[in-house]
Amino acid sequence: MARLFSNKYLSKSKVSVKRRDLIKYLEQNGFYLLREGARHSIYTNNQKTIPIKRHQTIDRITANELCKQAGLKPKF
Repeated sequence: MARLFSNKYLSKSKVSVKRRDLIKYLEQNGFYLLREGARHSIYTNNQKTIPIKRHQTIDRITANELCKQAGLKPKF
Protein backbone atom coordinates (compact mmCIF):
# COMPACT_ATOMS: atom_id res chain seq x y z
CA MET A 1 0.00 0.00 0.00
CA ALA A 2 1.38 3.39 -0.95
CA ARG A 3 2.02 6.03 1.70
CA LEU A 4 -0.44 8.87 1.41
CA PHE A 5 1.54 11.48 3.32
CA SER A 6 5.20 11.97 4.09
CA ASN A 7 6.15 12.71 7.69
CA LYS A 8 7.05 16.34 7.01
CA TYR A 9 3.38 17.06 6.29
CA LEU A 10 2.19 15.43 9.49
CA SER A 11 4.10 17.64 11.92
CA LYS A 12 1.82 19.16 14.54
CA SER A 13 2.60 22.72 13.48
CA LYS A 14 1.36 22.05 9.93
CA VAL A 15 -1.82 20.17 10.82
CA SER A 16 -3.22 22.14 13.73
CA VAL A 17 -3.48 25.72 14.96
CA LYS A 18 -3.37 26.85 18.56
CA ARG A 19 -6.76 28.13 19.66
CA ARG A 20 -5.22 31.26 21.16
CA ASP A 21 -3.61 32.13 17.79
CA LEU A 22 -7.00 31.91 16.05
CA ILE A 23 -8.64 34.03 18.76
CA LYS A 24 -5.82 36.60 18.57
CA TYR A 25 -6.36 36.86 14.79
CA LEU A 26 -10.11 37.33 15.25
CA GLU A 27 -9.62 39.96 17.97
CA GLN A 28 -7.12 41.88 15.81
CA ASN A 29 -9.88 42.10 13.20
CA GLY A 30 -12.60 43.49 15.47
CA PHE A 31 -14.12 40.36 17.01
CA TYR A 32 -14.72 40.06 20.75
CA LEU A 33 -15.99 37.39 23.14
CA LEU A 34 -19.78 37.58 23.28
CA ARG A 35 -20.41 34.64 25.62
CA GLU A 36 -19.30 31.18 26.64
CA GLY A 37 -21.50 28.33 25.46
CA ALA A 38 -21.48 24.75 26.74
CA ARG A 39 -18.67 23.63 24.43
CA HIS A 40 -17.79 26.75 22.41
CA SER A 41 -16.74 30.34 22.96
CA ILE A 42 -18.88 32.66 20.86
CA TYR A 43 -17.10 35.58 19.17
CA THR A 44 -18.80 38.40 17.30
CA ASN A 45 -18.15 41.72 15.59
CA ASN A 46 -21.84 42.74 15.86
CA GLN A 47 -22.46 41.55 12.29
CA LYS A 48 -21.21 37.95 12.28
CA THR A 49 -21.09 35.42 15.11
CA ILE A 50 -18.47 32.66 15.09
CA PRO A 51 -18.36 29.67 17.50
CA ILE A 52 -14.84 28.57 18.47
CA LYS A 53 -14.63 25.14 20.06
CA ARG A 54 -12.87 24.95 23.40
CA HIS A 55 -9.84 22.76 22.59
CA GLN A 56 -6.16 23.70 22.80
CA THR A 57 -5.63 23.01 19.11
CA ILE A 58 -7.93 23.31 16.12
CA ASP A 59 -7.42 21.63 12.76
CA ARG A 60 -5.83 24.02 10.25
CA ILE A 61 -8.61 23.50 7.70
CA THR A 62 -11.28 24.20 10.34
CA ALA A 63 -9.43 27.34 11.47
CA ASN A 64 -9.32 28.64 7.90
CA GLU A 65 -13.02 27.88 7.43
CA LEU A 66 -13.81 29.84 10.60
CA CYS A 67 -11.81 32.76 9.17
CA LYS A 68 -13.84 32.57 5.96
CA GLN A 69 -17.10 32.49 7.95
CA ALA A 70 -15.92 35.61 9.75
CA GLY A 71 -15.28 37.31 6.41
CA LEU A 72 -11.50 37.33 6.95
CA LYS A 73 -8.66 36.13 4.76
CA PRO A 74 -7.64 32.56 5.76
CA LYS A 75 -4.38 32.90 7.67
CA PHE A 76 -3.46 29.36 8.64
